[in-house]
Amino acid sequence: MTGRLVIVGAGQAGFALAAKLRTLGDLRPITIIGAEESLPYQRPPLTKKYLLGEMAFDRLLFRPEHWYADNNVEIRLSTWVEQIDRAAKQVAMQDGSALGYETLALATGAMPRRLPPSVGGALEGVYLARDKRDADQLAREMRAGRRVLIIGGGYIGLEAAAVARHRGLEVTLIEMADRILQRVAAKETADIMRAIHRQHDVVIREKTGLKQLIGKNGHVVAAELSDGSTIDVDFVIVGIGVAPSDRLAKEAGLGVGNGIVVDSFARTSDPSIFAVGDCAELPWDGGRIRLESVQNAVDQAEAAAGIIAGGNEPYDPKPWFWSDQYDVKLQIAGFNLGYDETLLRAGGREGSASVWYFKQGRFIAVDAINDAKAYVTGKKLLETGTNPEKAVLADSAADLKQLLR
Repeated sequence: MTGRLVIVGAGQAGFALAAKLRTLGDLRPITIIGAEESLPYQRPPLTKKYLLGEMAFDRLLFRPEHWYADNNVEIRLSTWVEQIDRAAKQVAMQDGSALGYETLALATGAMPRRLPPSVGGALEGVYLARDKRDADQLAREMRAGRRVLIIGGGYIGLEAAAVARHRGLEVTLIEMADRILQRVAAKETADIMRAIHRQHDVVIREKTGLKQLIGKNGHVVAAELSDGSTIDVDFVIVGIGVAPSDRLAKEAGLGVGNGIVVDSFARTSDPSIFAVGDCAELPWDGGRIRLESVQNAVDQAEAAAGIIAGGNEPYDPKPWFWSDQYDVKLQIAGFNLGYDETLLRAGGREGSASVWYFKQGRFIAVDAINDAKAYVTGKKLLETGTNPEKAVLADSAADLKQLLR
């Protein structure tokens, strides 16, 4: 426990890795390298409570500044790694300096996909919704009565729409696929969430893409859509997905697929290098996945900490996710990849429901909309590998507790 651990990335996974090592009593020198100027912080509240002015930024910090010194964790902010030299076991920084390591952990996360300049992506007034800088810029733009176009009908776009409406903006959301949430949720869940947004006067236009943003004096003023229509806008939020930040790994010759390829111990193809969080592609259910979630970032990082500290317990993902929109809490247990059957169940109170996913007859995930009981039940069933009786699920009057006996 004497060789230096260098963690590239100061987000959820990078911080969780360092904190868990200290909890385990591992005293090796740790250096965290972060490109942002802020200490590591929670991202999910940025575009919700922080953007709404309901939470100060200090409350988003994982730990105050003194924690790092108290725990012998060096943190370098506003800096980044340009290259990994695996032979010399060192990383080259953007300022020309180098830092040696015994163990290297890549917690580089994922980067939002941007609109290309050819369609107006470089105009002023076109924003992402990923980090503190984005949230601060959006806070200045979100004033009642202004018009915002949101491009992308995934969770990022829908959450942005909810915040914008809360602040009194006129919101149009476009989705080029057949429906919102097409990549991540069943039609039943999409139908429920669409209805909720329309009740809040969000204009949702599906099967509609962006043809061109129109600028005036360098600032976006309108958008020409794929159906030939043009709408006036004051600013634009782009939520068209993310891509794993795997450049360093690729250039270093590490295995890369849909992210940095790791085994069940979070090790890359180089045994001295680990990868955790949104940037990592990991084994799961006989295949490989990349999980974009706070839960996975923390759990995988903590599992990797156990390995680095000398343990041998593999990481067995138990995915769960959430999304807050208006007064609606969408909780997801499991991962619906490859589902071929769904079952919609009404909840016990008005506005609550759940969608249960099956793959070849096996229960794999549940979406719970304002239905904590369905979420907790589904999570427990997944943890124990139990298949719920569909007759009980189909009967909204039946008590879900009987599925856990």
